[in-house]
Amino acid sequence: MTFANPVLLAVGLVVAAALAYAAVAAARRRSAALAAAGVAAGGRRARLAGVWLTIAGIAVLAVATAGPAVTVPVSHASGTVILAIDVSGSMAATDVPPNRLSAAKKAAQAFVNAQPPSVEIGVVAFEQGGLEAAVPTADHATSLAAIGRLSPGGGTSLGAAILAALSAITHRAVSLGANGSAPGIGFWPSATIVLFSDGQDGGDSGASSGTSSSPSSDTDAAAEAAEKAGVHIDTVGVGTAAGSTVDVDGYHLFTGLDEATLKSIAQTTGGAYHPASNASELNGIASSIDLRLTVTNQPLPLAGAFIALALALLAAGAVLTVARTGRVI
Repeated sequence: MTFANPVLLAVGLVVAAALAYAAVAAARRRSAALAAAGVAAGGRRARLAGVWLTIAGIAVLAVATAGPAVTVPVSHASGTVILAIDVSGSMAATDVPPNRLSAAKKAAQAFVNAQPPSVEIGVVAFEQGGLEAAVPTADHATSLAAIGRLSPGGGTSLGAAILAALSAITHRAVSLGANGSAPGIGFWPSATIVLFSDGQDGGDSGASSGTSSSPSSDTDAAAEAAEKAGVHIDTVGVGTAAGSTVDVDGYHLFTGLDEATLKSIAQTTGGAYHPASNASELNGIASSIDLRLTVTNQPLPLAGAFIALALALLAAGAVLTVARTGRVI
């Protein structure tokens, strides 16, 4: 327990101790006088009960005026969440009405609306390369506006999306190392990435070397970088296994949901995969994603409780004093 003003505590306890000493001295003098007069001192303890309750009330009141408080652990959702939203051409498919991207945007906005102000939210739109649409901020209106501006077009690179999200978390450019190795970016356990995608992966994660690598290896390396940094990635599969066709540069291309890739990303980072084959399932994504809970020690003021106890003791002392002597003091 801590006290905001220990001086007041010391003064109050000295006063209470002085009153206790005076009460004991007065009781002894009274007992001696009664004994000298040959009068029995029966009921003395009962008569003094009111005095001791009053003194106890003063002592407790002294504690209350000193501003007592204790620290208690409080858990709450906090930290940084990056919503990485696939805006590649395949997200224009209509197997999730009205189309995958529109459904994902609606789910992402519902997610933002469900978060407390203690959670900073950023938005990364990704196609062939990651593009930061909104830096992490506690102003959720900024994130909602960034999501609303997204439109489909281009290819997909899940690895680039993860690296762009990590860049937004760390506030510095993050890229794969030589031969596609995962970079070390420190430890960010209070950060989470929520990735909305159909899982179609076209590669180009931004490796620093000139060597070529497959889309899957780039994505795996990016996921490993997130795992090393303590960042969970929750993936949301937008689309259906049956798939649909989209028009890209005059060609009709089939695109289906690749759950295996999205599950692999989530499992690598300790996150979870959330299937969403229709709009109603996407609407419930916000409640199904468990954010990291941060435990902080917060002061719990106790002055009110001590004041209540002091008033109860003082009232009890007054009642007993009046009942025994007919006087308040």
